[in-house]
Amino acid sequence: MLDFFTIFSKGGLVLWCFQGVSDSCTGPVNALIRSVLLQERGGNNSFTHEALTLKYKLDNQFELVFVVGFQKILTLTYVDKLIDDVHRLFRDKYRTEIQQQSALSLLNGTFDFQNDFLQLLREAEESSKIRAPTTMKKFEDSEKAKKPVRSMIETRGEKAKEKAKNSKKKGAKKEGSDGPLATSKTAPAEKSGLPLGTENGELSKEELIRRKREEFIQKHGKGLDKSSKPTKSDVPKEKGKKAPRVWELGGCANKEVLDYSTPTTNGTPEASLSEDINLIRGTGPGSQLQDLDCSSSDDEGATQNSTKPSATKGTLGGMFGMLKGLVGSKSLSREDMESVLDKMRDHLIAKNVAADIALQLCESVANKLEGKVMGTFSTVTSTVKQALQESLVQILQPQRRVDMLRDIMDAQRRQRPYVVTFCGVNGVGKSTNLAKISFWLLENGFSVLIAACDTFRAGAVEQLRTHTRRLTALHPPENHGGRTMVQLFEKGYGKDAAGIAMEAIAFARNQGFDVVLVDTAGRMQDNAPLMTALAKLITVNTPDLVLFVGEALVGNEAVDQLVKFNRALADHSMAQTPRLIDGIVLTKFDTIDDKVGAAISMTYITSKPIVFVGTGQTYCDLRSLNAKAVVAALMKA
Repeated sequence: MLDFFTIFSKGGLVLWCFQGVSDSCTGPVNALIRSVLLQERGGNNSFTHEALTLKYKLDNQFELVFVVGFQKILTLTYVDKLIDDVHRLFRDKYRTEIQQQSALSLLNGTFDFQNDFLQLLREAEESSKIRAPTTMKKFEDSEKAKKPVRSMIETRGEKAKEKAKNSKKKGAKKEGSDGPLATSKTAPAEKSGLPLGTENGELSKEELIRRKREEFIQKHGKGLDKSSKPTKSDVPKEKGKKAPRVWELGGCANKEVLDYSTPTTNGTPEASLSEDINLIRGTGPGSQLQDLDCSSSDDEGATQNSTKPSATKGTLGGMFGMLKGLVGSKSLSREDMESVLDKMRDHLIAKNVAADIALQLCESVANKLEGKVMGTFSTVTSTVKQALQESLVQILQPQRRVDMLRDIMDAQRRQRPYVVTFCGVNGVGKSTNLAKISFWLLENGFSVLIAACDTFRAGAVEQLRTHTRRLTALHPPENHGGRTMVQLFEKGYGKDAAGIAMEAIAFARNQGFDVVLVDTAGRMQDNAPLMTALAKLITVNTPDLVLFVGEALVGNEAVDQLVKFNRALADHSMAQTPRLIDGIVLTKFDTIDDKVGAAISMTYITSKPIVFVGTGQTYCDLRSLNAKAVVAALMKA
């Protein structure tokens, strides 16, 4: 039983709605728009909201969205067929009203679609019930029943005889097919056009000679093959040098003899020493990123044919051919975009985007563009590339933006410290980036208390103590009216991390610190005891911000880490609404060049923003994410 079925335009005008079990479809549909349609996450045509499953279909030609909702526990096999039938009938019935593409005409239009929809729904439900029940296969119908009993009885010695027969057959085949010798028997007869069955008839003198030669070759073929191969000694050698080499300071006037450089094309050298030096230094053309070549096979064939000189094709024909390929004359289909999307997917995977994410991104672009009419002077490649760029920028700018400075000032008005918890796997740089964020907060005038809750790794407390000493030297109390700007709260090793964090927050509240940065131990996402301890720390202390620290070097592993961290926090939390990851700190971004795909993978899988980007080893090497710059680097070849 369906809860609702609604049809609305991409501008937000509801054209028709069917109310089934549920009273209103506004909440689920608005959640679908916010989380999927506006965030360019249309790779999958289903969306789950609370207890409902929503399936949708986009009509890009008429800018329409068809959404059906039903209970998540139900398995309705006819929903996909129903939404396709409704889309086809509604589009054909109200084509003229929709093609006007004006909000006033859509508001004034009457879409009486109730009876048609109920008929389609009835037909879809009946088609799902008509399926014939699967019956078990009887023994009489099996292949084993058709075999006689005698063929199933095996006697001694039969297998040995069969093996001997098979070996004899194989030996006869090998003798009859000696590679090139066997093929040489029939080749002359086929080329000369003589019939193959002339053995009993009279043969010509030439054919008798040829046959005797073949019999001789067959008997002594192996020896002749070895002897027929030319050896090094048989190849005649040229005595002496072609031209004497004269060195540069020898005073020879013949410059052509001295020219051992690379050949030239149209008077310009193909390679030069200066270019090689520039490539080594990184200033030549090799250091610059080239544009991505996503042209389809048809475009490549057209460009190759256009480069060949043709006497019959004039300049006028070439002009019309170019305009025919550029002017938008038809709507895009899956077949038109398939080759371009395949190259786009391979390019994204090469740039370190997770394979599943790259596939979903290309599927989302295909759903977005299918049925859309191309604009004038635009190609399939440029249209797909532009749509993919817009989707990537939208993904890197999630719906929730983290503004730490504003939130810290809000916590100051409430006279409480702002608490940030860092978590992640081993060795990603949690403590180093915590120190960078501390320096950034100190530069903005906020006091920081660092809680050393990594009581497992040897040297973790000493590392934070060193960072605290260096940060205190950069911001001494004398420059802030005698106020201590940064301090370390530590209780040693082997203690309960959740208890240390609770004591640190209470200490910060009493001493008037603005921010508490909680450092936790690195742990793998599959380690259940450590993930339980992390969930306990977050549940007990309820931090304002939970940051996941991840490397920019990883590809598919980034998706696995984030998914399992969120799942572990939800499973091991004692609260009804568990606290999950709020943002991402992307570290080691200076080591990946233009392979920035991990940023796309992390934000796509969690819908959480990248708050900070670590780009070096000093305290100043901390940046905010520039979505357009990351997408530009990702799209470069």
